[in-house]
Amino acid sequence: MTAETVWQGRYITVRKDGTWEYVDRAEGLGAAVIIAVTDAEELILIEEYRVPLGRSCLGFPAGIVGDDVTDEEPVQSARRELEEETGYRAARMDALGSFASSPGLTSETFTLFRAGGLTKTGDGGGVDGEDIIVHLVPIRAVPIFIEEARERGLAIDVKLIACLRLL
Repeated sequence: MTAETVWQGRYITVRKDGTWEYVDRAEGLGAAVIIAVTDAEELILIEEYRVPLGRSCLGFPAGIVGDDVTDEEPVQSARRELEEETGYRAARMDALGSFASSPGLTSETFTLFRAGGLTKTGDGGGVDGEDIIVHLVPIRAVPIFIEEARERGLAIDVKLIACLRLL
């Protein structure tokens, strides 16, 4: 059976294939997700309001590949997003693989990167009113920080929990 397009926006397409409804990233756009650790052994996390959840979410710096730049490669997007969101520039950006975000709901995939050789270049916070809060969390304290964030009412991006073992 061929998927029917139900609705198309700038970034997503809603499709129906038989009884299955799902979301595609428009034009095959993927995402870049960045695990970044400072020389002081602090994990860089971000807190950002997420409209679909109606609350802020704690997670890794991330962004859509090619949302503003045509033919952008995932590594370029990872470098750009890290600096825009956190104020850190990476000397190294190592790809750790491609993963599915939520395969029962969306075709979106993301490339996971590990950033190294970080240099502070600014305050971060994102662009266009993203209002991102940057957290530098000692690696040993990450599990406690996550639990405290949950208790404060933040949503926790599952990628954060799944990727903790990569630290």
